[in-house]
Amino acid sequence: MLKNILKSVREYKRDSFLAPLFVSFEVILEVLMPFMMAWIIDKGLAKQDMAYITKIGIILIIMAILSLISGVLAGRFAASSSAGFAKNLRLDIFKKIQTFSFQNIDEFSTSGLITRLTTDVTNIQNAYQMLVRTVVRSPLMLIFALVMALRINFDVAMIFLIIIPFLGIILFLIILKAHPIFEKVFDEYDNLNKVVQENVSGIRVVKSFVREDEEIKKFDKMSLLIFNLFKKAEKIVIFNNPVIQFSIFTAIIFISWIGSTQIISETMTTGQLMSLITYAWQILNSLVMFSMLFVMIIIARTSMERISEVLNTNPNLVNGENPIEQVENGEIIFENVGFSYVDDKDKLALRDINFKIESGETVGIIGGTGTGKSTLVQLIPRLYDVTLGEVKIAGKNVKDYDLTVLRDSVAMVLQKNVLFSGTIKENLKWGNKNATDDEIIHACKLAQAHDFIMSLANGYNTVLDQGGTNLSGGQRQRVCIARALLKNPKILILDDSTSAVDTKTDASIRKAFREEIPNVTKIIIAQRIHSIEDSDKIIILDRGQIVAIGSPEELMKTNKIYQEIYNSQQKGGLFDEQ
Repeated sequence: MLKNILKSVREYKRDSFLAPLFVSFEVILEVLMPFMMAWIIDKGLAKQDMAYITKIGIILIIMAILSLISGVLAGRFAASSSAGFAKNLRLDIFKKIQTFSFQNIDEFSTSGLITRLTTDVTNIQNAYQMLVRTVVRSPLMLIFALVMALRINFDVAMIFLIIIPFLGIILFLIILKAHPIFEKVFDEYDNLNKVVQENVSGIRVVKSFVREDEEIKKFDKMSLLIFNLFKKAEKIVIFNNPVIQFSIFTAIIFISWIGSTQIISETMTTGQLMSLITYAWQILNSLVMFSMLFVMIIIARTSMERISEVLNTNPNLVNGENPIEQVENGEIIFENVGFSYVDDKDKLALRDINFKIESGETVGIIGGTGTGKSTLVQLIPRLYDVTLGEVKIAGKNVKDYDLTVLRDSVAMVLQKNVLFSGTIKENLKWGNKNATDDEIIHACKLAQAHDFIMSLANGYNTVLDQGGTNLSGGQRQRVCIARALLKNPKILILDDSTSAVDTKTDASIRKAFREEIPNVTKIIIAQRIHSIEDSDKIIILDRGQIVAIGSPEELMKTNKIYQEIYNSQQKGGLFDEQ
């Protein structure tokens, strides 16, 4: 886990090395200074030798300046390495997510991925910054101060050798108890982010149903749960400092008592006692820093486990060996296709799907809610892979194509029309980043979007809010259709993508498709019969299976489901609602 995450350090390895190097210089100087101060007391003051005091004093000032410079440089390199590491780690997680299939993404909630990219990375950044300094400083300070103390007076310094193992056991027990609680905390952070995301993205619905108070209560409940978990963990972790300080203060008392006795008996000097007390404080500081590092590691360990889950997830949709680099045409064949979201042949969402669509045909798909219409078309560009059977495009299995080539040849306008922050033109160029203004305008005219875009104050340079919320549902759908057309695809899939436009505009879009892109295979999922009445053939799905395929005229004569839908809409059902 740690090795995988540390790969993100990359170009910041130098800074990660220099930080502990300068920390080492700083520690060595800090440990030597109390020893030299003992010389001033025992050799300078005791003998009233001002020349010796001045000489050692100047050396101490130089050492203090060098220690300060080393500390500043160590802090600078530690900050640079930790911030750079976090930047790379965040980028690596995001790049990994971009390789995920829909099935991979389904394994993680959106809020969970956001927490990993933000809170978890920040926790690791803070721990890493402390690590590159403290993991060197604390052990060195502890060892050097202990060695110097033993060198001054072995018997008195043995007190430290008794206390340090005791404190190590206490710290281990604290980690053992606190880590599981922090794991729960970050799981609840995912849930809290989910509540915030849902509320902010659905704020219009919240306000229209006057649900502000209920949403506040929901948020407060989640926030209180996190507070209680953190409080529970902190109650355990907070024992660090009191235990350490009690132990060290006890040690100082014993050192002072024993040292005073030895000074009276002239087996220890006053300077040596002062140095031992200083070393006791240095050991105290190193142990306090150790305890803080342990707390950060407890938190960061949980974050590392969560991030490793993402980094170690292998995309289940990858290119095979020698993938095909060109899609010849828009012919589509489904042969004995079955699909399960949980990859279980006994739990199929689609089963026994067989049909063939000739290149350039227009095919409508209808069926009730939850019958598998969207799932079926998502198998074509390999957003999901089939569980059973084969999907072929231009006579070749979709798994044999290069994923980028395949998806560039299939343009999908999904049920949820997603637009991104930026101008309308920037959103349209997702379909073709090199599209000219003339190509953009032509695509928008086909999608019946040009006129309403030009009626906006800034036309194609109109800035969209997040999600395109400053456009109506029908306007967003038309922009998304235009964006798909700019890909110049072999296959165009509209997944209920004209549900928010009026019937006249819908008819105009279909007319433009017939006249302007006759060679593109068009698959239209619709609830309105009117939207697919001029299709070459219509596929009717029911409970994940095809119950009928035929032209509108044939189905009108032979299929009861089609007849019922047609008659209900003609009488003012769904047809009039649109």
